[in-house]
Amino acid sequence: MKEKLAIIFPGIGYHSDKPLLYYSRKLAKERGYEEIISLKYSYTGRNIRGNKEKMQEVFEILYQQAEKQLERIDLSKYDEILFISKSVGTAISSAYVQKYKIRCKQILYTPLEETYKFEHSDAIAFLGTIDPWSNTANVEMLSKKQNVPIYMYENADHSLETGNIIEDIKTLEDVMKKTKEYL
Repeated sequence: MKEKLAIIFPGIGYHSDKPLLYYSRKLAKERGYEEIISLKYSYTGRNIRGNKEKMQEVFEILYQQAEKQLERIDLSKYDEILFISKSVGTAISSAYVQKYKIRCKQILYTPLEETYKFEHSDAIAFLGTIDPWSNTANVEMLSKKQNVPIYMYENADHSLETGNIIEDIKTLEDVMKKTKEYL
């Protein structure tokens, strides 16, 4: 039997019990990923959005925290690896994949532009059109340039929400259907 591992790279304020990561974790389990590890990292700084220097600082701090947690995992024993990431976690997971040359599937929920500084060989992405953390047109273009299918959600923010609960549930359902198909 193949051993399968899924690792969750959350955002700063979007932990693994929030809807996108909670349900994708359940889908991974359903698809036979027996071991699922949710990384935890923290950053207490403020006024990050729009500040390139602070964004880089946050990335470096959180990347180091993630790398420290991952160093005790023997990735070579797994036949299949899945990285599920959200926001800054998309850049962290992508950097980790590139640095350690890991063959894996990647789910990128609300990726940042910085995520595309790294190549993606097997990934899928989801983004809201009014995500204040991204230049959504650039992210969409970069995603297409790397042949990463990206699904755009009209008037959705950084949590893929619009403020209309029924619409948000429909969006979540669509995201999870596409996530399940990808898996």
